[in-house]
Amino acid sequence: MSRHKPDDVVAAAQAQFTKLEMHKTRERDGVLIFVAPRARKFAVIGDAGVHAKCGPEFWERVAADMSGHFKKSEFTAGILHGIRTAGKLLAEHFPHRPDDENELPDEIAHD
Repeated sequence: MSRHKPDDVVAAAQAQFTKLEMHKTRERDGVLIFVAPRARKFAVIGDAGVHAKCGPEFWERVAADMSGHFKKSEFTAGILHGIRTAGKLLAEHFPHRPDDENELPDEIAHD
């Protein structure tokens, strides 16, 4: 999450994605839900491996569904929806392998 008001939330999300080194996973399957509360904006982005498997339509649908929750002031529900939906996609396209390890931290990052 960001404490400043980014003009371009997607660019800010991509910068955070790089800062967190989310592009360094073996299968390029990192996903970031970036929220800029003061700007009242958010972005959902995935790495190259995710885009190759699902395309931009998936991310647009997740973002639209999250927006629906946010417009009703259901912020937690919107974020949880995004996490669950992305998790289902990742499980479907990147199934667990015996040699898998968690390559990214699971905690919330903030500036």
